[in-house]
Amino acid sequence: KANYFSKFSKAPVICKLVGRKVLDGVGQPTLEVEIHCTVKNYEKRICSTVMCFHSQIPENALPETSAADEKDRNDSVNTAVEWVNASLNTMLRDLKPTDQCTVDKILGEYFTKKVEEQKIQKQEEEAAEATLAITSCIPAAAALPGGKKAAKPGKKVAAAERTIPPAEPVGSVLGGSLAIGGTSLAIAKAGATISHIPLYLHIALLKHHQDSPKEMTVPLPMVTLLNCEKNSPAKLKLVKEVMLIPPVQLPLKQGIGRVLDIQKEMMRLLEPPGKAPRALKRISHLGCLITGCDNLEQPLLLMQTACNNIGLELGTDMFVAINCAAHELMDYVKGKYEILTGTFKSPDEMVDMYVELISKFPFITALIDPLRKEVR
Repeated sequence: KANYFSKFSKAPVICKLVGRKVLDGVGQPTLEVEIHCTVKNYEKRICSTVMCFHSQIPENALPETSAADEKDRNDSVNTAVEWVNASLNTMLRDLKPTDQCTVDKILGEYFTKKVEEQKIQKQEEEAAEATLAITSCIPAAAALPGGKKAAKPGKKVAAAERTIPPAEPVGSVLGGSLAIGGTSLAIAKAGATISHIPLYLHIALLKHHQDSPKEMTVPLPMVTLLNCEKNSPAKLKLVKEVMLIPPVQLPLKQGIGRVLDIQKEMMRLLEPPGKAPRALKRISHLGCLITGCDNLEQPLLLMQTACNNIGLELGTDMFVAINCAAHELMDYVKGKYEILTGTFKSPDEMVDMYVELISKFPFITALIDPLRKEVR
């Protein structure tokens, strides 16, 4: 009888958000957002979510670079925790966790406001720096004794050498922005929990305006199996990662099983004979195998051998994607890509090389970052 009256109670609403700093799987600080709701007049912890940080500290970074990156990461996470516990906690209180559209609208407006505040702050800092530079400037070089004279009218000046455009500056990430995605995901999980349905179905219902979708599809898995260690003494610089893609028609569980079988065989092939295992030196912090290669074909032939040894055929039972990360290889003096130590290629030569590579290894179905963004 008591349960009969429970159906007349008000729908659960958000009563508290809790943000805290936690450590992720590789020991780096990140954000956790916890959602509490008022359910039948009682405060109840519903769920929490831990966010992946938007960037990773490179393994081979210089000590001073790593220290700066770690400080930025800590500052960003601390700001995100502050946003969740203060502003967002107040703004989202008393909203239904199932009302995702309203929540995301509020989060979007809050983020836009923070971006504008950062822009104004940056402009004020630049104006202050410009004022300081003007007050402390020195006479122009042309006015100094011995300075070069300006070219006379009509005198031919050597045309500047044509150079490739410089790399685009790295886009700045607003400190604390982790709070926006973290809060949105946590509330989506809370909405699914309150509705007693899986998160994927809750999101699908939001997309389809609460109409149950006719069918559900799973994203195609792409598993990084091999890290080609660009900074190693080996010659190959072009290939950053080799990834495996199971066939579309294969069930997910079976596809991942094949990937694991290939990984085990690759580890056996890479293990020097007669020596103790050195797994810690050959596995990256992300869990993929590390090896140095001297040419483009070497990692692909290695993959092919591993598959053949366990009865799998590349191009039929498994496919390959290559993360070229070509933007990391540009030599701005030469205006070319250094694909191997001492070997440089122009953008057109890169395209020809990729065409030849795919013709020779047709099981390659994807190239990631094959050229710089500016020349694609």
